[in-house]
Amino acid sequence: MKDDIKLMKGNEAIAHAAIRYGADGYFGYPITPQSEVLETLEALMPWETTGMVVLQAESEVASINMVYGGAASGKAVMTSSSSPGVSLMQEGISYLAASELPALIVNVMRGGPGLGTIHPSQSDYFQATKGGGHGDYHLIVLAPSTVQEMADFVGLGFDLAFKYRTPAMILADGIVGQMMEKVVLPPQRPRRTDEEVRRQCPWAVNGREGGRKRNVVTSLELDSAMMEKNNERFQRTYREIEKNEVRYEAKYTEDADYLIVAFGSIARICLKAIEEARKEGIKIGLIRPITLWPFPYEAIREAARNVKGILCVEINAGQMIEDVRLAVSDSVPVTHFGRMGGIVPNPQEVLDSLRKDFINPNPQK
Repeated sequence: MKDDIKLMKGNEAIAHAAIRYGADGYFGYPITPQSEVLETLEALMPWETTGMVVLQAESEVASINMVYGGAASGKAVMTSSSSPGVSLMQEGISYLAASELPALIVNVMRGGPGLGTIHPSQSDYFQATKGGGHGDYHLIVLAPSTVQEMADFVGLGFDLAFKYRTPAMILADGIVGQMMEKVVLPPQRPRRTDEEVRRQCPWAVNGREGGRKRNVVTSLELDSAMMEKNNERFQRTYREIEKNEVRYEAKYTEDADYLIVAFGSIARICLKAIEEARKEGIKIGLIRPITLWPFPYEAIREAARNVKGILCVEINAGQMIEDVRLAVSDSVPVTHFGRMGGIVPNPQEVLDSLRKDFINPNPQK
């Protein structure tokens, strides 16, 4: 069968992949730089072809609560937004996690804090990986670096969300959302019938049986002992995810004297810096975390065994570096290089930072 190859933006790939996954609903609100997700869905009109509901809500708060309702009924539902919009969704995301509901949230990051800039950033790392809302919970967080991964991670995100009954997030930056590349789109999956939903999601609220509601979905528990048991169950799920779902990419790590750790689009810039450095005989390797949670601690720890230093490169003030330092403890020095305000570093800046920190830390004046 011939591949279905298209040229499109990362945001557009999200929309196409959602339809082809067989998603039941999208509820969102426009905000730069991810507005093309909603715009593309509206243009494709999947309600006429697959029956997928596409609704522009009155706010981000409304959209995440619509996702909550759809997820409670066992449907494959999603939303997308950008940094300040996702901040408004945090209470609803916490409710989804506490109610053990599968859902997909897409965050195409822009610079902050506050309204910030419409230019790209990676400064929502803490918000996504540390549980930006209240309570002890985690999201499965996927970090795409290509438009192809933007498409692929829709299906993966939904599949993991339903496997573990927990929300998943695609954490992209504005570069990946706005850049255009060739994409191989997945084949069309049929949407599940109501009977399939009832069979696959026995926990879902899906009508009445014998005059009584079949299930009740809630995040409220007034009994402290029961709430502790709920939290213990959540933590067991998270340990299972950490055991089974760590994903990362390693490049040039076998003989590396230095290691760069980067995610998303900046990892591609770092890879170019590494290739240029190797032409000069400087051996640098790259670890690109694909799952930001669960984080690839062991992969970084292993790759760092024989290196002289690690440079963590992010488009922020330094957030992922905390997890990198946890991975290696004090066994190897770890430094950070990043730009803020929507400024994207180039390969030479990355290489210059590594030279300054490790190769020539005290140049003679």
